[in-house]
Amino acid sequence: MAKATKKQALGRGLSALLKDPANDIKSVSDKNADKVIGNVVELDIDSIEVNPFQPRSNFNDEALEELASSIRELGIIQPITVRKLGFNKFQLVSGERRYRASKLVGLETIPSYIRIANDQESLEMALVENIQRQDLDPIEIALSYQRLIDEIQVTQEKLSDRVGKKRSTITNYLRLLKLDPIIQTGMRDGFISMGHGRALINIDKKKDQLAIYEKVVSNGLSVRETEQLVKTFKEPKVASSQAKQTEKANVPTFVSEGMAELKEHLSTKVDVSSSSSGKGKIVIPFHSKEEFQRLKKLMTGE
Repeated sequence: MAKATKKQALGRGLSALLKDPANDIKSVSDKNADKVIGNVVELDIDSIEVNPFQPRSNFNDEALEELASSIRELGIIQPITVRKLGFNKFQLVSGERRYRASKLVGLETIPSYIRIANDQESLEMALVENIQRQDLDPIEIALSYQRLIDEIQVTQEKLSDRVGKKRSTITNYLRLLKLDPIIQTGMRDGFISMGHGRALINIDKKKDQLAIYEKVVSNGLSVRETEQLVKTFKEPKVASSQAKQTEKANVPTFVSEGMAELKEHLSTKVDVSSSSSGKGKIVIPFHSKEEFQRLKKLMTGE
């Protein structure tokens, strides 16, 4: 217990060096920089600003409250990482959940691992460090990969080396960004998994993606069932369209004229298929017991 107290006191002693305007540390070559940069220092929580490069945008309120309760009982076990911006001014690189939870508790200071980095280095540190986390959702990871590619100008091949992931893994995440925003939100909220998303990407039109997504969510379909649904959706479209055109072309005049009267009499949709010889079938769909009884009464008079 005495050891922990000594460590905390040391952190507070180092924080005094950062509050001396006459000897402000701006680079690793400045006086006393070696005592502060790369060390854990107790910083005023109000001197730290949120990192605009933070890839995470979703913070679960319940999980934050649980972390706040843990911090209230045990304190900060793992320091946050910050970069020095100016005199007594810092910016988060990683540890935003701990930072937010500490503010909820009402802590005035927070143990912080201090670095000096420019904007690009800070962006890369924040994105790469956050990508390694286990609790980011697939869309957050995909957005982080995309930002690294766009803002640091790296190829997928080089990105693969930096984050320690296969290029195919990075490609699979990036493809998720082609999904309709509603589906991306559904993935972030846990309604579907990355496997579901990868299946839905194979649907070109966003409106079709959404139609299948709604079926997946409402019926609780597994990834394999979703893949089969997508396959069924894609394969029969051409054949079905050609078959319908052929059926329409072969419908005799007496059938096409009689369909209108039949639809009007029954007040419902009627599907009729017929060959040139005059043979065919009539299909009358119904959606409830009451509707079936209504149609039966109209056709039988009973």
